[in-house]
Amino acid sequence: GKLHMSTNAAFPPYEMVADGEGFEGTGYEGIDVEIAYAIAQKLGLELVVDDMDFTAALEAAQSGKSDMVMAGVTVNEDRLAVMDFSESYATGVQVVIVTEDSPITTLDDIEGKLIGTQKGTTGFTYASDTPENGGYGEDAVIGFDNGLSAVQALKNGQVDCVIIDNAPAQTFVAENPGLKILDTEWVTEDYAIGVAKGNTALLDAINGALDELIADGTVQSIIDTYITAE
Repeated sequence: GKLHMSTNAAFPPYEMVADGEGFEGTGYEGIDVEIAYAIAQKLGLELVVDDMDFTAALEAAQSGKSDMVMAGVTVNEDRLAVMDFSESYATGVQVVIVTEDSPITTLDDIEGKLIGTQKGTTGFTYASDTPENGGYGEDAVIGFDNGLSAVQALKNGQVDCVIIDNAPAQTFVAENPGLKILDTEWVTEDYAIGVAKGNTALLDAINGALDELIADGTVQSIIDTYITAE
């Protein structure tokens, strides 16, 4: 009777801990929380949100400790090897945050600088890859438990820039004077819902609900509530 969603609730506006009861009493709010709730409603289930660090959230879905993971999760080859994914429900853009007086003014300037990212994310994976694969090497990247910690490290001068998804980046920059986002996007990705590999019954049910919610405009209206067109 319950649909357990594992997530990392430090990723605004996709998931964050709420002040008070949160969305429909879940204790959390955000795009992923509201979409997950709508899916649960379609399936006649009660949504339960389980908050943990990002890597643990992925592993919970892989091992069946949670039914699904929604945490701004990008589909890539490594993740497809260990779990199955729904169709995409949103597009994520990764950007670079720097201080306003930073010598980094374009993506080309990142070479040789120290990069902060969130552990377990594709930003961390891509940035720490070898230069031949488009990354900057492991030594150039520091992984933090969440995006806010990476931003604090940038403000403290421990890293030269932070690579993170655009939506939380906008929030972090708005709340931390002296930071800005580079004009050029770093990478664009699709977000999807992850489930244990081979759990086709659950995946088919999620996709069926998601199809209806995309078709009737529910998903877009939820996204529009949190992210303005600008």
